[in-house]
Amino acid sequence: MVAAGFALGVCTSAQAQWKWRDTNNRVQYSDLPPPSTVPESAILQRPVGARRSGPQFTPAAPSAPAAAEAASGPARTSDPELEAKRKKAEQDQAAARKAEEDKINAAKAENCTRAKSYLKAIDEGQRMARTNANGEREVYDDKIRAEESKRTRDIIASDCK
Repeated sequence: MVAAGFALGVCTSAQAQWKWRDTNNRVQYSDLPPPSTVPESAILQRPVGARRSGPQFTPAAPSAPAAAEAASGPARTSDPELEAKRKKAEQDQAAARKAEEDKINAAKAENCTRAKSYLKAIDEGQRMARTNANGEREVYDDKIRAEESKRTRDIIASDCK
């Protein structure tokens, strides 16, 4: 008898259901509360223990002069510190940007040097070969030389400024 009463109590809590009318006036059932867009008057049933959303208490804001005084008081004492931190952060960001630009410029300079060397080898007619997708070796013919020469000239135009 006690076990049956306990099981009944567990089952009813597991069946906690919300019931409300949606914007299309259809009754909705869920074990989750309705969306916040559903007005309080549209909620038809709540699970036991679910609280109604009543008026929320918000503490009164301090008067304007007191708030201004409180805000400006600590700001004045820490203003030089904040200003120094802000300047240091700006300098760090500028240094990071400069380092990144230097790194990019160094890579472009190296690409430029390699491209010029490769173009010189192509234009001089040195025997060159590449491996195709099948793993076979292809010797550069005039068509491949022209394609490689054009591609290399484009790289030189973009990286060598």
